[in-house]
Amino acid sequence: MRKWAAAAILLFAAFGGGLAYWQHSQRQQAAASVPPPAPPPPQVGVMPVNGKAVPLPFTYAGRVAGYRDVEIRAQVSGTLLKREFNEGARVKEGEVLFRIDPKPYQVALDRARAQLAQAEATLRQTSENWKRIDELLQRKVATEKQHDEARAAFDQSRAAVQLSQAEVHNAELNLGYTIITSPVSGVTRLLSPPEGSLVLAQQTILTTITQLDPVYVNFSFTDAEYQAARELNQRLPKPVTDKDLTVELQYGNGTRFAGTGRIDVSANRVDAQTGTIQARAIFSNQDGATLLPGQFVRIIVTGVTLPNAIVIPKVSVGQGPQGPFVYVVGQDNKAQARPLRLGREVDDGWIVEDGLSPGDTIIIDGLMRVRPGAPVVPVAAANRADGGTPRAGDRP
Repeated sequence: MRKWAAAAILLFAAFGGGLAYWQHSQRQQAAASVPPPAPPPPQVGVMPVNGKAVPLPFTYAGRVAGYRDVEIRAQVSGTLLKREFNEGARVKEGEVLFRIDPKPYQVALDRARAQLAQAEATLRQTSENWKRIDELLQRKVATEKQHDEARAAFDQSRAAVQLSQAEVHNAELNLGYTIITSPVSGVTRLLSPPEGSLVLAQQTILTTITQLDPVYVNFSFTDAEYQAARELNQRLPKPVTDKDLTVELQYGNGTRFAGTGRIDVSANRVDAQTGTIQARAIFSNQDGATLLPGQFVRIIVTGVTLPNAIVIPKVSVGQGPQGPFVYVVGQDNKAQARPLRLGREVDDGWIVEDGLSPGDTIIIDGLMRVRPGAPVVPVAAANRADGGTPRAGDRP
């Protein structure tokens, strides 16, 4: 009897334990089937989109060139006696550069002056003779032939004087050419013929002077850039002319040149080899040492302003399979992916050519937490709870 009672108690306990385990598992399954509460919409930084006037600079690579390179050649032949400057030094306009042996040309000048004196003496003689013959002809003492011969001799003597005067002037010029002066202010080249060399007229290059004030900056742009700038200019309310443009210059290390320049000239044809159009700007370079020929620089052409342009921060732009896009917050505070057509990059971001309108609100902070069509909590970027500072991973 006691055995049956013990077996019944054990059976009842096993049944109770199984029932309790089954009830516990049912409660766990029921709890697992209940979905977790949805997370709150993310807080994102937004900014309104408005049109404004945007300066549109154009940047090109350029190279400095001298305003002009003047070759100094000897105009008379002779022995180079002295060089009056240091090679590579700066010289001023009118400064003496070289001296050629003047002795042969002084002799030639003296000879020409003596010939002039001789011709003038002959002229005086023929003049007096013609006057006497003319007087005798009036008194019927001289013949017409004598009168004509006297007149011809006088004319020949007068022409001989003019010829001698020209020879004297030519000799004076040649003597003056033995002292060679600088026609411009600039920098001389490092090499020149040594003193004592024989120089030949119109052949020997004594030095080259590069004028550095002002200086040219040569640059080029592609045909596509030219066409885009031309179309942009046609869309402006007031087309821009060369007089409206200002050129700024930037060195290779990013430092800006103190002065500004202007567009001097541009070619009217496309280079067949490079497909570019050559242009030239001109800058004042008063000290002659700031800008040097051959220097690589970057020039920035300013003066073009794009009216009613929409500019968005670079951080707000994402890149998808269809191209660039931004998230726009609709009236229901839901994020919508809006494809864009971007234009030029400026200091404040990207210029939007198509895809946004004034009055749209775009998301610029917290982009990694945004899903298309999902609700968001828009907050002005400067008033976000986290201070509006983009965190790692915020960029799309």
